[in-house]
Amino acid sequence: MAKESMKAREVNRAKLIARYAEKRARLKAEGNYEALQDLPKNSCPVRIHNRCKITGRPKGYMRQFGVSRIQFREMASQGLIPGVRKASW
Repeated sequence: MAKESMKAREVNRAKLIARYAEKRARLKAEGNYEALQDLPKNSCPVRIHNRCKITGRPKGYMRQFGVSRIQFREMASQGLIPGVRKASW
């Protein structure tokens, strides 16, 4: 399980990204990169980190399912993910 503070940090980054998205797009279109540098660092969409929706684990994230590889394996073995059969894991 991820720390609650790490999860909260990701939520705050997502809020900043949403707040500055329009301004960032406008500055990029104008080519004003000096003003773009003055925006907060965490308002850049590249800084957001994908996390498992269930456990908050940042590593082994499977984008197609939105969960980590460990949760994917547990859910597949329980039959919660349709179309996935357990091979030799």
